Amino acid sequence: MNASPIPPLHLYSVPSGPQPAPTAPPVRERPRTAWTADQLMATEFPEPKWAVPGILAEGVSLLAGPPKVGKSWLSLGLGLSVAAGGHAFDSVPVDGGPVLYLALEDTPRRLKTRMGKLLGGQKAPAGLTLVTECPPFPQGGSEAIAQWLERNPDARMVVIDVFAKMRGQAPQGVSAYDADYVSVGYAKRLADHYGIAVVLVHHVRKMASEDFLTEVSGTNGIAGAADATLVLKRARGQADGILHVTGRDVDEAEYALSFQAASGAWHLLDGPVTDHTVGDTRAAILRHVRAHPGTKPKDIADALPQLDVDTVRRTCSRMAADGQLAKDGSGRYFPDTETRTQGSTPEVSQLSDCPATPPDQHERPGQSQTQLSGLSGSSFPTTSVE
Repeated sequence: MNASPIPPLHLYSVPSGPQPAPTAPPVRERPRTAWTADQLMATEFPEPKWAVPGILAEGVSLLAGPPKVGKSWLSLGLGLSVAAGGHAFDSVPVDGGPVLYLALEDTPRRLKTRMGKLLGGQKAPAGLTLVTECPPFPQGGSEAIAQWLERNPDARMVVIDVFAKMRGQAPQGVSAYDADYVSVGYAKRLADHYGIAVVLVHHVRKMASEDFLTEVSGTNGIAGAADATLVLKRARGQADGILHVTGRDVDEAEYALSFQAASGAWHLLDGPVTDHTVGDTRAAILRHVRAHPGTKPKDIADALPQLDVDTVRRTCSRMAADGQLAKDGSGRYFPDTETRTQGSTPEVSQLSDCPATPPDQHERPGQSQTQLSGLSGSSFPTTSVE
């Protein structure tokens, strides 16, 4: 019996329903790359296009973490949130738009189970395209993703889980650093040309480090080529994880997250990370001192009847030694040195100064009529994803 083999599920073979009449793809212009100094200073540029305001901007973002820490749950949850519009991390408003999610280590059955938990009975967004197989960037992956982006000009995000499946073989005769830089460069070209966020899910080294950037697996070429790096770590205490973020358009910050095992969702916790990673006594003192800068141990003990004044005094002294509090000459405590000198309470747990609904739909300034070679042209596959 000659049975037809089941074709692999990849970016070219996702069922897409009736095909509309073929139309010419929209002309995308390459951003201008050369300026005189006065021209550059006279040009008004739009704000970065945000997938998740304050956390994921247009460009390439590495999402790294150790195995089984919850990276796939986090990235799939973000994909659902952005595709549907609403709130990422159950608290950050996001604009809706098409999302491409390459789940290259998953099966359709596993993806369905995960989405069912994350959705919790809500309707699945049609704007999220899920793919379980795609060729590496150098072997046609770039063109496959580019074609999907051509068919979805309003796309806001592409997630690649995991990056190792897409990077392909290293070019011959180059250093490990250059090979890593080139591998991220494929995603960088897509992100820059289409003005979207591309998230590369990656791993960290086994050896921990005080600088989370050095924990990203591979050479510094990976983090150096990316626009932003996010490292997810499990934390002790009340928070299930800490998301460390830094980048070119993203302010360096740390966010305390809670993982809801029943739904598979990550939630952003209120307050600074230190409120959730220290013991209950220190957390209670931190909250009180933040609300009442310049307070003394006796005042803290009066406000926290579960603690006696000697315990508060010893704990405050240790927290000052650990840099969690600042103390002045009169024995008053402050959340930090800046608050002590300015006499005001700083805002906490800010994502960034960017608007929740950024004006990111403007045309890019200073663009030419030249298309980006290799991303939009006759070399694309004849079939595509709708």
